Amino acid sequence: MAEEQSFANHTKFFPPFHFFVVPVMLINLGWAINRLWKLGWSWDNGERLLLALGLILGFLSARLMALTVQDRVIRLEERLRYERLLPADLKARIDEFTRDQMVSLRFASDAELPGLARKVLDEKIQQRRAIKQMVKSWRPDYLRA
Repeated sequence: MAEEQSFANHTKFFPPFHFFVVPVMLINLGWAINRLWKLGWSWDNGERLLLALGLILGFLSARLMALTVQDRVIRLEERLRYERLLPADLKARIDEFTRDQMVSLRFASDAELPGLARKVLDEKIQQRRAIKQMVKSWRPDYLRA
């Protein structure tokens, strides 16, 4: 079984993307820049650089879109969880939570959530890292993109 998830180890790398696609795209960009620098401007070298930049932008955009959809799903899951777990006064404030707050609070255990949610709203804490560091009883999330 995998190591128990915590704040220290909750980030996730997808090896094919992070350790193959990104380095290959960066090498390709470096090679295109090197060719342009050493061989000078030509339509062929310009096209290679443009293609290298397009590939990097395309892959990073696809990654960003996947993370955005993941955040939307987390937000929906957390709204349902908040309806179930929060006291009435906090339920009335569910719409005040930002996406970053909800995404970060998903790691709080059910018992810890009401107190932490109140603190995050009252103190207007926005930074994901700061919220996650406040979690004492970590609720793992292994289903991330």
